[in-house]
Amino acid sequence: MFTLVPVNFFNPATAYDALAEVARIKDGARVEYREIPQYGAVLIYDISGEESDPPGIFHILSVLPECREYNKLVCSWKDGSLDLAIAQGRSLLLANSYPAADFVTALYFILFAMKSLQLNPEVTTICFRNPLGSDDEMTLYRYFKAVERI
Repeated sequence: MFTLVPVNFFNPATAYDALAEVARIKDGARVEYREIPQYGAVLIYDISGEESDPPGIFHILSVLPECREYNKLVCSWKDGSLDLAIAQGRSLLLANSYPAADFVTALYFILFAMKSLQLNPEVTTICFRNPLGSDDEMTLYRYFKAVERI
């Protein structure tokens, strides 16, 4: 679970409350935060149990500026979850996580996000942080200009 807050509105003392306003936090979970300076935002997320790593979206947002294209789209699909971030130039348009038990569902969310932002997949390179099966990669080539792994 996570949320992004503009750095100008972020207060470390209210990080827990900011996350609790948009998501249910498990009992006993710690709330942590990390700044995403390239987008002027702070990622607030929960940690439960022994976990100490930030969610996958943090790593996606960290590599998003490395994409050479103007339309930037970076995904990670694993363990039944799709993490997705989309930017145009230096502007972050979307950062979200979706439940996606199979690749068809993940592809649905990717294409739906692109359509809602009025972006054309045919002129967009999609980047994945995790390896994909050859069939899944070939499916992506039907919709996107290129498919890369970063």
